[in-house]
Amino acid sequence: MTSGALPANPFVAAGMIEDPRLFVGRKDELHAIASRMKGDQPTSINIVGEKHIGKSSLLHYFVRTWQQRVLNNSSNYVVIYLPLRGVDCQTETGFYEAVAEGLLSHVPGWQQRNLQNCWKTKPLNRQAFSDAVKQWKQQGKLPVLCLDDFESLLKHPDKFDNGFYDNLRSLMDSNALMLVVASRKKLDVYANEHRFVSSFFNIGHTISLKELTTDEAIELSRLPTRSTIGAALSVDEQNHAQQWGDRYPYKLQLAGYYLWEARQQGKAIKWAKKQFEQQLADPKSKAKGQGWQLWLHWLVWDLPVRLGRIAKFIGGAVDDVSNWIIGMVILLLLVLVLVGVLHWNEVWDFVRDKLGIN
Repeated sequence: MTSGALPANPFVAAGMIEDPRLFVGRKDELHAIASRMKGDQPTSINIVGEKHIGKSSLLHYFVRTWQQRVLNNSSNYVVIYLPLRGVDCQTETGFYEAVAEGLLSHVPGWQQRNLQNCWKTKPLNRQAFSDAVKQWKQQGKLPVLCLDDFESLLKHPDKFDNGFYDNLRSLMDSNALMLVVASRKKLDVYANEHRFVSSFFNIGHTISLKELTTDEAIELSRLPTRSTIGAALSVDEQNHAQQWGDRYPYKLQLAGYYLWEARQQGKAIKWAKKQFEQQLADPKSKAKGQGWQLWLHWLVWDLPVRLGRIAKFIGGAVDDVSNWIIGMVILLLLVLVLVGVLHWNEVWDFVRDKLGIN
């Protein structure tokens, strides 16, 4: 458990909640993870939820508090949190080394000698990793890996292929390894999107992370602070936070953060509401801007290039620049047809003439 004083402003406006004293709710989800970990056949879990719903905070909190939920034989488990977006996890060997470092850092000193030797193989490749996990099983240790931001692995399909996922699935099936994987979509959806055939993506159990319950939202709005006795927000401020947050963890945290800041700076509730709304709007505005740029790129480059590639189907050998020129001409001709300047027969005669079709 974290010791020391609580932060002055207990609300986390961005990022993961690291202080377990400030974590609220998710009791059913925490119980579900622990219960599937304690069984004779541990069941791996996929935690699924949209951005800012609290997946990272849930995993981190479980790693900090799992021993409270697994009272019997807790020495049989080593539970770690591993954010996959880190640079250490951009290669398969890097992933294995990050896991090894995390596991060994959670093993008591008196156990290290018996448990660490199997992780010293260099390079720590797929076979060495598999052997080390199996040796831990023989010694009665179950590694439980809480893997956050699974999408990061999908950015490197050349590094993390079906063989990588099959090996993890094999270790899971032999009850030598348990995974708790956080992702925005279900793993089987990613398998279809990225054309993976590994059975890894049909993971044992899925937990969908939704908004908080009403009671949990109320509890979050009543977070304590080091500077006062009781809740950081007044009753009126708590009500505003609950109304603005609408039971979504990120919105509730954001509302609480600015309401607390407003009082500290002597500003009105309206100021807090404005800051809250601006913060929510910024990512959307950025996303809209990026969407507009992508649409423009598709219109002026991707679409003409694809239209121009018609030439390749009739034997022409042209590069993307030539494709673009041909495509722009075709696109312009189509526009002229739509506005009634040209007729379809005239366009088809032009295309046949330029592409040499008899």
